[in-house]
Amino acid sequence: MADEMASAAVGAVADLYLGNILFAIERCAMALDEEHKEEEAAFYRGVARKLAEARAADRGAQRPG
Repeated sequence: MADEMASAAVGAVADLYLGNILFAIERCAMALDEEHKEEEAAFYRGVARKLAEARAADRGAQRPG
């Protein structure tokens, strides 16, 4: 029960600040690019893509239809 509440709380915070989180991830990826760490940058961009896709799927599921 406590784990479910914590998970819901983390999800709510992540949902609220997702734009900021995606921005921070991209800044990290840009810094990695500058360090010629393209593989690491691609990993973080992949994480950001998954988060953005999940947000889009959530919003699509919430639409009446």
